[in-house]
Amino acid sequence: MDNILCGIKNHIAYITINRPDVLNCFNYQTLVELGDVLQDLHIDQKVRVVIFTGAGSKAFSAGADLKERKTLNDKEVRRNVKKISEVFEQVANLPQPTIAAINGYAFGGGFELALACDFRLAAGNSIMGLTETSMGIIPGAGGTQRLPRLIGPSQAMELIFTAKRLTADDAYQYGIVNQVIDEEQLLSKCEQLANEILKNAPVAVKQAKFAIRNGMNTDLATGLQIESNAYELTIPTQDRKEALKAFAEKRPPEFIGG
Repeated sequence: MDNILCGIKNHIAYITINRPDVLNCFNYQTLVELGDVLQDLHIDQKVRVVIFTGAGSKAFSAGADLKERKTLNDKEVRRNVKKISEVFEQVANLPQPTIAAINGYAFGGGFELALACDFRLAAGNSIMGLTETSMGIIPGAGGTQRLPRLIGPSQAMELIFTAKRLTADDAYQYGIVNQVIDEEQLLSKCEQLANEILKNAPVAVKQAKFAIRNGMNTDLATGLQIESNAYELTIPTQDRKEALKAFAEKRPPEFIGG
């Protein structure tokens, strides 16, 4: 694959959008490649955290490839919009925790990719936003749904209707990004967060994510049942027994993911 790079090290998968010459914009082929990578990662038990970033130092992703978009007929545009929505839903549905390392511009679909991740860490020089209304369209890869759930409908409508561009500090104030970091330290800070997660039992982390993701948009009673079902899956694991044994022996647990 040329447009999407994926490497795995120490249980962390690194996914890089590799089109720096066009600010890592998404054309159709890039979306196809990303979808294929995500399909493999979804079932890879060795991968426990996934970090997304963009190649180069200018952009995470500036969104859809407008040069390609200009050449498409209406049917092909609908194909691209459907594909990007499906692929970013794959991101949101990964069982592993996901981190967006926002290293520069993140507009439109690039920002929507970050919103599909569990955590967003941004370099201090990053600029981001859902700018689609300034192009005569609306966010079509989850932006109108994920941003309101993250920061509330009124603030999300303000940002979407005005196509406002946010600095990293702005995004932090809105509660969109978790941390603002010096550009040189961005990846290491993402790895630091990943390693804090990796200290804990993989099955428990995945089930906690499942319970949160699937319970937050239901009523409380349904959410509690989802939590109960997720908890049930951790009871027979070797990792739960190892945690109790390690506690008794006053040592760090050695989790195996089962």
